[in-house]
Amino acid sequence: MGNHNQEKDKILLVELQSYENQGISIWLEGERSNSQEVSETLAVREENCYMRDYIFSEGKVSEIHFDRITKK
Repeated sequence: MGNHNQEKDKILLVELQSYENQGISIWLEGERSNSQEVSETLAVREENCYMRDYIFSEGKVSEIHFDRITKK
């Protein structure tokens, strides 16, 4: 199972790096972040769920936000 999770983590990192290379900013819990930090955080905090929000400007994605979903 560990290899599967490592592969998923690597895929996420490559995806987020691609967005960064396109000039799209990445945010984690309301703070500007980067592909490395977000992918590491999501990998370590597997018990938490994160919602991904795409922010558009002039019809193009300009930001991607990752916010932890909490149960009430």
